[in-house]
Amino acid sequence: MNFSIKSTLHPSNPHRERYDFPSLIKSSPKLAEFVSVNKFGDESIDFFNPRAVIALNKALLKKFYHIDFWEIPEGYLCPPIPGRAEYIHQVASLLYGNDAVKKDSNTNEKVRCLDIGVGANCIYPIIGVNAYDWTFVGSDVDQDALDSAQKIIDNNKVLQGKIELRYQAKRKFILHGIIQKDEKFDLTICNPPFHASAAEAKKEAIKKLSNLRKRLVKHPLLNFGGQSSEIWCDGGEEKFILKMIDESMSFSSSCRWFTSMVSKAEHLKKSMLHWIKYQM
Repeated sequence: MNFSIKSTLHPSNPHRERYDFPSLIKSSPKLAEFVSVNKFGDESIDFFNPRAVIALNKALLKKFYHIDFWEIPEGYLCPPIPGRAEYIHQVASLLYGNDAVKKDSNTNEKVRCLDIGVGANCIYPIIGVNAYDWTFVGSDVDQDALDSAQKIIDNNKVLQGKIELRYQAKRKFILHGIIQKDEKFDLTICNPPFHASAAEAKKEAIKKLSNLRKRLVKHPLLNFGGQSSEIWCDGGEEKFILKMIDESMSFSSSCRWFTSMVSKAEHLKKSMLHWIKYQM
């Protein structure tokens, strides 16, 4: 079977081809009930159905990352696996250069990564452990999310001993209280809350789903879920990233690379200008 290649994705990303549903169903039979032939004659799922998206994620995690158990509480973020894998492979290239298939860092020691906002799904550590044998510290302001992530770790032998979880008790901080004195990391990763308020998050969801369905959706049922701390914070993504830049200055000797996802180009520009001011 010939599957088209997503050439924009990192060469090491195993999700560059379209989903091979027969192979995924073989790995995770429960996915079969959600797969059907769409109007284009292709096998697919209903990406508006949260249960279908979760079933797809379980199949992908089983097939590509040896994850036998992956459950998240209702209402928590269900991330798209290919995009999360892309982030990990891109930062691997940041560490290793073009030789992103290496397992060790330039110091011949295992890469140690801090995942800021690890969430209930624990997705970045899952991918990083399996793809590069990294070790992780995952932080979060939500204890229930950490409990869920710990359950995933405890029920998958491949993750045990590779991931430590830490609760951020003071929400006004990102790095303070998490990175300990004399502690060293190779990099931090972060998928910050995009929106500045719950109302803004709902408005954007309605707009997105209405455009996709080509009709007004007044009460969106988000296929990806998301608790308040996962999808919005005071000041939104822009303020969160600027604050992380500010805090990183106190930990310049603790980490080689501080990184973050950025959803809007204007936020990237402002973040770069904010960082430059520290270099002047």
